[in-house]
Amino acid sequence: MKKKTKILISVLVLAAAILTAGSFWAGNYLVDYALYRTDQAPESAHDGKAPVGETYGNEEANKAQEQALTDAWLETVSIEKTEIVSEDGLTLRALQYTADPSAHRYALVIHGYTSNKEAMQTEARHFSELGYTVITPDNRAHGESDGSYIGMGWLDRKDLLLWIQQIVNQDSQAEIILYGVSMGGATVMMTAGEELPDNVKAVIEDCGYTSVYDMFKNQLDYRFGLPEFPFLATADVMTGIRAGYHFKEASALEQLKKASVPMMFIHGSNDTYVPTDMVYQVYEACPTEKELLVVEGAAHAASADVDPELYWNSVTAFLNRFLN
Repeated sequence: MKKKTKILISVLVLAAAILTAGSFWAGNYLVDYALYRTDQAPESAHDGKAPVGETYGNEEANKAQEQALTDAWLETVSIEKTEIVSEDGLTLRALQYTADPSAHRYALVIHGYTSNKEAMQTEARHFSELGYTVITPDNRAHGESDGSYIGMGWLDRKDLLLWIQQIVNQDSQAEIILYGVSMGGATVMMTAGEELPDNVKAVIEDCGYTSVYDMFKNQLDYRFGLPEFPFLATADVMTGIRAGYHFKEASALEQLKKASVPMMFIHGSNDTYVPTDMVYQVYEACPTEKELLVVEGAAHAASADVDPELYWNSVTAFLNRFLN
């Protein structure tokens, strides 16, 4: 082999090694940035509940009014701590809000990415006022729950099944609805594709994503201006090793194809964090009775703030179709 050819091959091998090492370093960084638990989220991380610096119409006034009503409601309900142990041994904690101990309606209300159970108190109030006992878990690696890696809805779907079973064990007459926002929306969609007890009557998702892969692909470009390959591929490998799941398997789209319960899909028309186009994809994937609400002008997780009357009247009408 000629000397020049050997040198060229050596350079190419070295370049490939550097690129591979660099991409795996980047993959590890992305796992740390997006999935590894920290006591405080990075400044640029979205909290899964509030829009990113966007307001529309009377949104701020609506939020203030809702918070005042929620503060008053908290004085009227019994609040208890409850917990379960996940299949992989994590203690997961929740708050339970009870207005009427004799009621058989239950709402499991699931928060978003890097948020927590306390952030869902306004939603809990609305379901409580509809006659539900409300349980708001801290997802794994959030709030008071154990865990080092965020499940992005995929690991959380198994945890949600355990919360459902806990309710059924305590009340065989329970009528249960699942509700989630952002990552919580993805969680309830992914759970809908599992085998559910007849006690689960309906599922409502607000601004959940089609899959973890699609979500991270969108964020990789939006936050870092980086291409899908090789960074998402290496991050996926590292997530499999460290967190125990892969991005493409964590698909709400695929799970919804197996759904057997009525579903309501909600999204804001101005959502760029989880692009609004995703709601049409998950809606079409669902084979059950379903309803779609797109709130005009709402950014991510802000539909209920932009138009609370439309939002909660629509949710109430949907649920009344399927519960006694």
